[in-house]
Amino acid sequence: MRAGAATPSVAAMDTKIAMVTGASRGLGRALAAGLAREGYDLITDARDGDALRAAAQQIRAAGGSVTAVPGDITDPGHRLDLRRAAEQAGGLDLLVNNAGTLGASPLPALADYPLDRLRAAFEVNVIAPVALTQLLLPMLRSRGGAVLNITSDAAVEAYAGWGGYGAAKAALEQVSNVLAAEEVAIRVWWADPGDLRTDMHQQAFPGEDISDRPLPESVVPAFAALVTRRLPSGRYRAAHLLPAGR
Repeated sequence: MRAGAATPSVAAMDTKIAMVTGASRGLGRALAAGLAREGYDLITDARDGDALRAAAQQIRAAGGSVTAVPGDITDPGHRLDLRRAAEQAGGLDLLVNNAGTLGASPLPALADYPLDRLRAAFEVNVIAPVALTQLLLPMLRSRGGAVLNITSDAAVEAYAGWGGYGAAKAALEQVSNVLAAEEVAIRVWWADPGDLRTDMHQQAFPGEDISDRPLPESVVPAFAALVTRRLPSGRYRAAHLLPAGR
């Protein structure tokens, strides 16, 4: 333990603690609420502080415990704030790297993809999750915890216009795959939620009606099953984890 660090209380050691990035809306907000129902105390982050605090208040109103830490996941100082929040909570059992960006919108062909937007997509979708995971690995190892990285079918399928986002998610998948091979004391999952009715998905199809896509809450049972059953490290699709008939 670091000099000067507080010794976690017995209560803190018995409490399950999860960190969810990008938890102000969409899938991140739904996952945070779902984990709270599973008994996790939460640490959440998002760039939009007002939306993050509103989401946190909704979880508290339902009886959950949540510490909201607004900020940009690409900011090293903010990532340190998140680590400090986990230390103050007494440790960490689950890190959900959900925060992400679509990149350029409307979706451009690779021939026309603005390189500055491509770099930004990799910074948010790959570099930031790796950097945050590095900071939190000691706590995760000590509690036999888990890392859940949110990916996409665009990482493994060739969809016109999705080259920037898909390439970043493919990199995140390989990072996850290698991390799973290296970190045998924890679980490492990378999971594809499928197409959902979110702000990000709407950005991919500006002006189009995406009301036929399911709401993020519909896949929360799949992620809850992954976490609570502590399935082996690997790649998962929400559709394959949902109970039959859903």
